[in-house]
Amino acid sequence: MAVNENTAGLAQEPAKVAARPLGEPVSLTCRDGVVLNGHFWPARGEPAAGIVINPATGVLARYYHYYADFLAREGFDVLTYDYRGIGLSRPETLRGCRYRWRDWGEQDFDAALRHLATSRPGQPLRVVGHSIGGYLPGLSPCAGRIDRMLTVGAQYAYWRDYAARHRLRLFYKWHVVMPALTALYGYFPGRRLGWLEDLPAGVANEWSFRGARMEMTHPANEREDVLRRFEAVKAPILAVAVSDDDIGTVAAVRRTLAYYRNADRTEVLLRPQDYDLEAIGHFSLFHSRHANGFWRDTLRWLRDGENPWAPARDN
Repeated sequence: MAVNENTAGLAQEPAKVAARPLGEPVSLTCRDGVVLNGHFWPARGEPAAGIVINPATGVLARYYHYYADFLAREGFDVLTYDYRGIGLSRPETLRGCRYRWRDWGEQDFDAALRHLATSRPGQPLRVVGHSIGGYLPGLSPCAGRIDRMLTVGAQYAYWRDYAARHRLRLFYKWHVVMPALTALYGYFPGRRLGWLEDLPAGVANEWSFRGARMEMTHPANEREDVLRRFEAVKAPILAVAVSDDDIGTVAAVRRTLAYYRNADRTEVLLRPQDYDLEAIGHFSLFHSRHANGFWRDTLRWLRDGENPWAPARDN
């Protein structure tokens, strides 16, 4: 999804740290010809698997570079990338740009998955998806190639799933102010508001006007195909929700997870006190402060397929 007022500054974390980890620059060519930019992080030693990291909406891929470097040091080949319209994959102008949320899954994630499969043939393919990044894999025509997924706050912004105590505020922000500004500017000027990165109009409007059933935003003649793609995913999924996440609530995570009906799905609800913290929220688990906690726990799932939070924290 996206950063909120309480977490917007975290997206700038890399700029505050002198020794920023650097991967190898890569270009990804989508089926429709759009070229994306990202980084490849080769495993130190014999790789256990390849991992694609899918960012949240409006979050630069560089925010996940610390986690990518951590995974590479633990023996994974890792690919990070910016979706079309964002960061290193942003065109000269967003005004009038027709990029949509669905393109990020059908085209962008698909290109990332195919790139990793081609560059490392025969290697297990895994996905770490944050927010919208945990929903997008099911849109790829190659989604059946995935063999394990970790999702964090994975949802697609249906407003009734927002936490009740902040639902009205979030509805006004993302479903009233955002579409109004998008109509005015021809794109969503998130950066100048300090909310998130600028977004193409198609992405912002899909977010603002999406209903309870995600397939209803697709043309009627494409809906069955979209559902079949999600059903093609048979990879085990460990879906993490956080108790103080106002956007990626348990209801929101379950709504997304239900589309992966043929996958072995496990839900986990984490609480700040599990890591001796006062708050976690929607965004912060990929901050480097979690390197010795949450990050290290994720290795058990990504490497061995073991739920590190079972049974005590299973929801």
